[in-house]
Amino acid sequence: MLQPKRVKYRRPHRLSYEGVASKGNTIEFGEYGLVATEGGYIDNHQIESARIVLSRYTDRAGKIWIRVFPHLARTKKPAEVRMGSGKGSPESWAAVVKKGRVIFEIGGIDAETMLKALHQAGFKLPIKTKILKRTKALSAEELEKMEETHESALEKLEAEDNLVAETVSDTGNETPATEEGAK
Repeated sequence: MLQPKRVKYRRPHRLSYEGVASKGNTIEFGEYGLVATEGGYIDNHQIESARIVLSRYTDRAGKIWIRVFPHLARTKKPAEVRMGSGKGSPESWAAVVKKGRVIFEIGGIDAETMLKALHQAGFKLPIKTKILKRTKALSAEELEKMEETHESALEKLEAEDNLVAETVSDTGNETPATEEGAK
């Protein structure tokens, strides 16, 4: 899960998610992006589950950028504890997302797959989202780099598939197949 290595304050005050995002509100890296249409807190587990959906729908091809990071510690007091005695212990981490903030970006594969993946990832988040297309044109060099990344990812997947096909057994209990028996 995503969490900071070090923090200045162990138990911080909550940060406001009201208003419109002034930073991180444009699609900078990919071709399509998932943008928040309302403010809220996104837990580190929710970010991870959306990332998993994106990687599954794209078959680990292309490139995915996570544009938010959970810096805010969320505290919780134990069950059935009386009032007072200070603030509770940190339980999880959350990202503060304002309206208009780009949460995920994706690029390097066909548009239909990207749209499906982003649509499904939006279901994993606790806030309303929409999908936006990049308005700033990509240079030919950037497009070529994305396509190369996509091609190398496809080659890597094909190589993994070939390794799986060559593997005889995962447990090692089966008798090894000989070349004569395989023919």
